[in-house]
Order: sequence, then structure tokens, then C-alpha cells
Amino acid sequence: MSGTIAFAPMIPMPWVIGFAFVAIGLSLFMGWRGGPGAFWRLAASAALALMLANPRIVDEEREPQSDVVAVVIDRSASQRVGERTRQTDTALAHVRRQVAALDQLEMRVIEAHETAPLSAGGEEGTVLVGALRQALSAIPRKRIAGAVVITDGQVHDADAVIGLDVIDAPVHVLLSGEPGEVDRRLVIDKAPAYGLVGQEASIAFRVEDRLGPGAPGLGNLARVTLKDGDKVLATAQVPVGRLDTFKVPLAHAGPTVLRLEVEPTPGELSTLNNQALVTINGVRERLRVLLVSGQPHAGERVWRNLLKSDPAVDLVHFTILRPPEKDDFTPLNEISLIAFPTRELFEVRIKDFDLVVFDRYVVRDVLPPSYLRNIIGYVNDGGALLLAVGPEYAEDRSLFNTPLGGVLPATPTGKVVEGAFRPSVSDIGERHPVTAALPKARPSRANRGTGNWGRWFRQVEAAARAGHTLMEGPGKRPLLVLDRSGEGRVAAMLSDHIWLWARGFEGGGPHAELMRRLAHWLMKEPDLEEEGLSAEVRDGKLHVVRRSLRDAPSKITVTAPSGEKKTYPAGAAKTGAAVLDVAVTESGLYRVNDGEREVLAAAGSLNPPEYADLRATAALLKPLADAKGGGLMWIRDGLPDLRKVRPDRDRAGKGWLGLISNKAYVVSGVAEFPLLPPLLFMAGVLIMLMSAWWKEGR
Repeated sequence: MSGTIAFAPMIPMPWVIGFAFVAIGLSLFMGWRGGPGAFWRLAASAALALMLANPRIVDEEREPQSDVVAVVIDRSASQRVGERTRQTDTALAHVRRQVAALDQLEMRVIEAHETAPLSAGGEEGTVLVGALRQALSAIPRKRIAGAVVITDGQVHDADAVIGLDVIDAPVHVLLSGEPGEVDRRLVIDKAPAYGLVGQEASIAFRVEDRLGPGAPGLGNLARVTLKDGDKVLATAQVPVGRLDTFKVPLAHAGPTVLRLEVEPTPGELSTLNNQALVTINGVRERLRVLLVSGQPHAGERVWRNLLKSDPAVDLVHFTILRPPEKDDFTPLNEISLIAFPTRELFEVRIKDFDLVVFDRYVVRDVLPPSYLRNIIGYVNDGGALLLAVGPEYAEDRSLFNTPLGGVLPATPTGKVVEGAFRPSVSDIGERHPVTAALPKARPSRANRGTGNWGRWFRQVEAAARAGHTLMEGPGKRPLLVLDRSGEGRVAAMLSDHIWLWARGFEGGGPHAELMRRLAHWLMKEPDLEEEGLSAEVRDGKLHVVRRSLRDAPSKITVTAPSGEKKTYPAGAAKTGAAVLDVAVTESGLYRVNDGEREVLAAAGSLNPPEYADLRATAALLKPLADAKGGGLMWIRDGLPDLRKVRPDRDRAGKGWLGLISNKAYVVSGVAEFPLLPPLLFMAGVLIMLMSAWWKEGR
């Protein structure tokens, strides 16, 4: 209960004040002139003005409100180093006990994790001050007793104090870890985002040692290893603090994820930042393709048009129109067609090509066996060979009957199947990335709206002796067979009627997409690997895809940047891809392992600021604590007591931290009654006036 005096004037207050000013002024003037009743007139005027002001007693029923202290807990990755997690949990339990022992005080706990930006320009790292500002903004200002921040001091928004300057409450900091800790860090100084396939990319790096005050650590040697997955590419002994480089050859198009690791230094706090990730996207400057057409035919231009339509392809195309047995004794200088440069193409420059295509090639002694053996060496050394065959493949002059037959994946039976059929994708093809996602042709009147691919009318019968059959013809005969030979790859298309799809016959089919995927698989495009594991972070989740022609593994293990491992079940899909999505709670490098392969994925920056410096520090948050009158203490030195203090007193001292006692309340009820009854006022005024008349009458 609380009683106060308030006024409820009977007439507007300015009129009351005006009346009082005039009446009291006249009474004083009369007294100055010596009037005998001036005192009583003055008293009557004052009483009448007070009565018009109508003073009332207001009695409020108040309910006291407890003060609130915000406790912000740093749960970032750096807080999981060493004994910091244990120290943080111990400090939190101590604060809970202290708050519970104080009257009219409650606490609100907020946990702050490191963040990774979802868009360019977003905040990254430990956004601790932002979490503190958000916590205090949710508390009524008159009830804020203060804040306690439990952290290692490594925050990345220490200057973001806008909004805290209007809050008059202490901010106390309890620091985990220990002063003077030792940390080694690997820093990527410069690395290209893109590089040309077949050339080298340079990665500039340096090793930094932080050994505490006055010990820069320069001059020591550190061992740095460059890895591609589990494969060690290079190792170097480098001076600490000095810039060095690694040269990396880019073997394929697409992203190449490399990891640099440095050996730990004695007494080091943690090895979390002893590694760094670099992603270089390999770009082919020009794809060099050699297309050899053994004879003119209706589908010859399908391959040529497809390859020529890509501006990134350098195509060398030869069609053999005049085989040696058709010599008509015409001098070479009178022939308009150029001679087939067999030696230059198949001996001197064969390894300059990314892909060699034989389109309905017939053996006519144009290429001697030695050149065909060169092609075998080219394939085994990492080259790509594609055969698009027709009836000639089933005859005596088939390429299979040459030395090149040793790397071909399909053995012809000598029979050519004539008749209409629709190509279909095999069971393995449903899983293989080359054919798993082929689009269907648009429905047409010719195929009665079924949406199936258009028909072909010829196929070379062959038995697949190696590799995988992705497409089949009538009787499930192999139509498209893929295989690996040495370091290279070979594919055979056992029909020459793909041109019907290109012409749109019966709705056509995905000839362009099929040939594009086939060519890129032959040239080792990572996205088309039939056995592969990929992982990327997008929209706050780790997206994992395990592709296999076999049943996908039932478990996938994910290792977080902090080293925490979790195993998740992953079911297989019809397309051969097991998909897993895991929520990302940390910034840094994630490792994904399926028992056979391991891949890396980075959340936020490839080398996040959270791991830039793992040492505990008081320097970043001390200005904020000092500005708010708070204290800053190391947990290892002992936990302080919490006590309530008045707003104008000291807020921290040796061994204790103060929280403001605001004595806040809410009004639950109000009662009003006059200061004096109106009749009593009137009686008093009349008595004073009568006294004035009596005095003046004498």
C-alpha cells in the first residue's frame, strides 16, 4: 500500500491558479496598506483556492516485481576446447545457486552458438553481444538487474553495442580457459577459385604460432601436408610465420577439395585450426575431340552437330571417303580432299585429345595395328574412347578384330538385329548417373501419347564382357555399354540409329542429353561418377548424397568441426542415391564417411573466423564490462559471489559481482478519497471571512 496526494480541480486548474494569484495578491496588498483584516482574508483566499483544487488522497495497492538477470552462455566451437566446457557448466551451476539464494531475483539463460552466413555479407563467428542485446531487449527495462556472460572471450561482434548504451545495468564476464595459452594456426594466404584442367594451381600459405606475450615463435620449422581426401599430394617443412606455396595439378573438371594440415606444436591448446580447406574448380580451357567417321551414313552429322554446337569444344573430324583399295591413280595434288594425317593424329598428337570417337569405322588398312595399339596406350593412360557402331562391327572388318578389341567392352556375335524397337534403360542404368535422369520425349500422335522414346530399327548383337550395360534393345540385348580400362574409359553404342531421335522421329528422344552425359562421363566429370560420395552445406543443412550401383550403405558417419561424430541411417533409392540431410550447428569443416569414402564440406567460410584464434582472451569484452561497471574474472581463479546493490553503488569488487536492486512493482488497485470533506472546507472559509469582517468592524 502507498498513499499519495493528487488534485482533481473543480474548475480548470489555470483558473484556480489565477484566482489564487489575484485573491492572495489583493490580500497582501491590503496588509501592506495596513488593513486590519488582511490576514484573515489571505487565509480565506488560500483555503478557497485549495478547496477549488480539490486535493485527494490516492492509495495504491502495489505488487513487487522480481529483478531479472540475463545469463548468456557461449556454446561456440572454441568453447569445446580443453576444459572450457566443464568450466562453463560449473560456472553456470554456481550462478544458478547464487541467484536462487537472492530474494526477488530470477534468471534467464540464453545459449549463443557460432553462426554461418546464409547470404553474402552475413555475420559469421560467435555473435555473443548480439545474443546479449536480444536477451536484454526481451526484459522490461525497469526490471533488468544485469547480465552475466560466460565465454572464452573469442567473440566476433564485440563492437556491436548499439542498443546496450541505453541500458543502465552491469555486464559481468566470466572467462573460461586460461591466460597465456599456446595455439598454432594454418592460414591460407592466397588460393585460386578456378584453374585450368591439366595445369597447376598455386596455394600460398603460412603457419602462425601464438605462444603468449613476448614469444612470436618465428624461426621454428613446421611440417605441412597437402592432401586430396586421404591421398597425400605433397609435404614440406616451412619456417613459422613465412609464406610458402604448394603447386597442385588439376586432373579433372569440377571442384577439387584439398586439405592442408600442419603438425601440432608442443603444448598446443587444440589442433582444430591446424588444418585449412581449399576448393579449386577445374575448368577445361577447350575440350579437344577427335571424331573419325569410317564412312558416310545418315547419322554421321549427329555427332558432328552436337560437338560443334558447344563453343568449348575443339573438334577435329575426318570422314574416310577414299579407302586405299579404291585407288584410281589420280595424283594427290589433283585430289580436292586432304589426306588423312594418320601419323600426326594417332602417334604424335594422340594424347592431346580428351576424347576419341569412332563413328561406324571400318578397318580398311587406313590405320595400321601400331596406331591402334597407340590408342590402347592412350586409353590406359587416362584417355576416353567412344564407339558408335553399325553393321560393320559384326563383320570381319570390325574394330573388335584388331588390337583395339582388347579394351572394347562388347563382343559382337556376328548378327545384326533388324526391326523396330524402343531403347530402354536397364536396371543398372536406372542407377547410373549417365542414364538415371534422362528426360522423356514429349508425347506425340505417332507414339499414341505414351511419352516413350521413338523407335530405332537396327542393333548389332553383342555380348557385354566387361563394364555395365546401361541401355538395352530387343530381348534385353546390350545397347550402350560402359567400361574402364586402366586409367581411362571406353563406351560402345551398339546401334547407328540415334539419328532418328535427333530428327524427332515418333517424338524423338534425349539424344543430346544422352551424348552429352556420355561424353562427360568418359572425360571423368565428378558429378557423373557411378560410385561416389558428395556433401555440401546449403540452407543451414549438410546435404549428403551417396551414389552407388550396389545397394547404398545403411550408415553414414558425420564428423563435426569440433570432432563430434554421429552416425545416421541412410536408405537406398531406386536411382541408386542415398540422401541424408543433417542440421548444421557449427562453422567449419565437416567430414562425411560411408565406410569406403570420405568427403569434406565447409559450413560458412572454408576457414571460419571461429578457428582463427582459439586462445581465451579478456581484451575483446573488457571495454563493454568497464562501460557498464561490470567485472571480468577468470573462472579458474574462483567463482565470485552475487549480491544486490543500489543503482548508485559500486557494481563489482574483489570476489563479488553486483546486480541492481530496482524495487520494481506493478499497481494492482487504486483507492481515492478527499483530503478534507468539502463541508469542512466551506465552514473554514466562512469562519475566516467572518473573522475578517469582525476585525475590520472594530
